[in-house]
Amino acid sequence: MPTSSASTTDSARSSSNGGVQSLERAFDLLERMADSGGEVGLSELSASSGLPLPTIHRLMRTLVACGYVRQQPNRRYALGPRLIRLGESAARLLGTWARPYLARLVEETGETANMALLDGDEIVYVAQVPSKHSMRMFTEVGRRVLPHSTGVGKALLAGFPPEEVRALLSRTGMPAATEKTITTPDGFLAALEDVRRHGYAVDDNEQEVGVRCLAVSVPNSPTAAAISISGPAGRVTEAATEKIVPVLQQVADELSEALASQNHA
Repeated sequence: MPTSSASTTDSARSSSNGGVQSLERAFDLLERMADSGGEVGLSELSASSGLPLPTIHRLMRTLVACGYVRQQPNRRYALGPRLIRLGESAARLLGTWARPYLARLVEETGETANMALLDGDEIVYVAQVPSKHSMRMFTEVGRRVLPHSTGVGKALLAGFPPEEVRALLSRTGMPAATEKTITTPDGFLAALEDVRRHGYAVDDNEQEVGVRCLAVSVPNSPTAAAISISGPAGRVTEAATEKIVPVLQQVADELSEALASQNHA
């Protein structure tokens, strides 16, 4: 194992972009753990990151001491509970940034606008601006749903490899929310192919009877995010879809640019 002086040297060493190398490595390991479902072994982290085991062990020990990682009884490492507070605060902030863009969606489409993130295997809604119509759709901010029956879920998962989608569906199951909910992995993968082909996702009475939802992913978002509009099926018709989708795509692009500039600030 490295001596404490070697550890101090590594912690203070700057990376090529002016950051602290050990900090960059620690965050990279957290990202890799999240990509692996939240629990990994040291050898897996070493193989995926290319870092030597002693370096990973030292970084993980620090993350465990801070509460950002915990060690399981089986000696594997899992993301720690202290990350939850950070994630919830960041999601709220992301929702705050998105609200002006969602307000524009409501203004231009007349329907309720939402923003949602993929959190683990679930969709969580982080922002909403309601329609001004008396008949309108409400989704509570903070509500969690399974991806297979939602437009935002389809929009988000369309960018994932099929094997990852199948693995997620096997973990969550595919319960039917309505008679129109897709309940087979093959059917859902076919729907994702449609999303990629058309550039947007549709929830056609699949989450709630009488409700139609159109969704697109936010390109290059720091975390997988999508925006959507939802309204009564009688208003969100095929003809309305042709007008709404370009607005959705434009707002998603503008939101993506705003998040990128915030990221580089």
